[in-house]
Amino acid sequence: MTTMTDASVREFKMPDVGEGLTEAEILKWYVQPGDTVTDGQVVCEVETAKAAVELPIPYDGVVSELRFPEGTTVDVGTAIITVQVAGGAPAPVPAQAEAAAPAAPEAPAVSAAAAPSAPAPASAEEAKPAARQPVLVGYGVSTSATKRRPRKGPEVTVPAPAQPELNGHAPAADGPRPLAKPPVRKLAKDLGVDLTAVTPSGPDGIITREDVHAAATPASVTAPAPVAAAPAAPAPVASYDGARETRVPVKGVRKATAAAMVGSAFTAPHVTEFVTVDVTRTMKLVEELKQDKEMQGRRVNPLLLIAKALLVAIKRNPDVNASWDEANQEIVVKHYVNLGIAAATPRGLIVPNIKDAQAKTLPQLADSLGELVATAREGKTSPSAMQGGTVTITNVGVFGVDTGTPILNPGESAILAIGAIKLQPWVHKGKVKPRQVTTLALSFDHRLVDGELGSKVLADVAAILEQPKRLITWA
Repeated sequence: MTTMTDASVREFKMPDVGEGLTEAEILKWYVQPGDTVTDGQVVCEVETAKAAVELPIPYDGVVSELRFPEGTTVDVGTAIITVQVAGGAPAPVPAQAEAAAPAAPEAPAVSAAAAPSAPAPASAEEAKPAARQPVLVGYGVSTSATKRRPRKGPEVTVPAPAQPELNGHAPAADGPRPLAKPPVRKLAKDLGVDLTAVTPSGPDGIITREDVHAAATPASVTAPAPVAAAPAAPAPVASYDGARETRVPVKGVRKATAAAMVGSAFTAPHVTEFVTVDVTRTMKLVEELKQDKEMQGRRVNPLLLIAKALLVAIKRNPDVNASWDEANQEIVVKHYVNLGIAAATPRGLIVPNIKDAQAKTLPQLADSLGELVATAREGKTSPSAMQGGTVTITNVGVFGVDTGTPILNPGESAILAIGAIKLQPWVHKGKVKPRQVTTLALSFDHRLVDGELGSKVLADVAAILEQPKRLITWA
């Protein structure tokens, strides 16, 4: 997005590089004031809730000003760089950027130091359209399954002396019922504390155990002075030891992933099943494939054959590849598999997916896996690569972990965790022998997948890994 500020200076605004994003953090500037730029040249790298993305400038000129320093989070539609261009004709506005962020009224240029410090008025926040929400690619807008009832107004703590007392306690005032969990209510009852007279310090106005204890302590004091000291609750922050602790801001990919996982864990009813399987024959096949001329130069490892085994299991049990449509109360069965591969990166966990993985041959699947992993490690995964996943594989075995209970990616039906492959004693043909063994864990959404279906999928994957020739007979 570009904007004319005078006859020869143009502004480049932060575009919406994903779908519905509202902000992005400037990770790195590739140019400085005085540098010459050309149309299509990458000028900076930004991180959104989806991925790190490089931004190209849409015209030729000389950089006049960088509006924000590296590390600053900037709203979509905000000018981030100005460029002195030759001539006075305005540059065309890219259609995608124009659609992504509505045009904002022109504002005088401000320095990099001053721009982030100007707080937005509260009224401006309220005026923002409610339809625009941050979206994590591949997850969609996460809608909470439960909503706390709105409070009817600000809470007012009525001093006890102003009311007649009932059994030594002020009667409950008219208004909303105080928010507190059952254990906290019981504690208040045991201590003789009236919850309507307690100032909450928890999130969303929830009364905590500490609030009840604080209210119980000054109850025997006749003077109401201690009540005025309640706002000192943020005191624990002052005890932060900078020499022995480090605080890391939660933002970008980590923040979006955390929100998505919380939404998934408390929306979809998770079920996890486990199976331990002898994969000795699969490991032998991996070594043979590495020597095959058709696979030369390709990424060949156990993950490749496990991914292929899962795709065959889905083909045999297609109903497992589905999603839940809450609005229409429908189960949407997918006739394609966008296979997600969980990848740990310096910026956090991301889950890019291989589009139409069910249609790929083994060499094609190997190519896709190799490209996916390499791109993720470089931090260059595109937003589109993380959209539309249907099922996911997470390989916890690379960390030496035997198994786990993976959390579903929102909107997906199942996720398969692969444990470490280890040489273990195993009964093989009636004798105890050392065999290559691993444990698989399949988590699935019990709204979509019942126990029978989930068990069949996991059993099929295990059967293929135990006898990989089934990749041919079952495909």
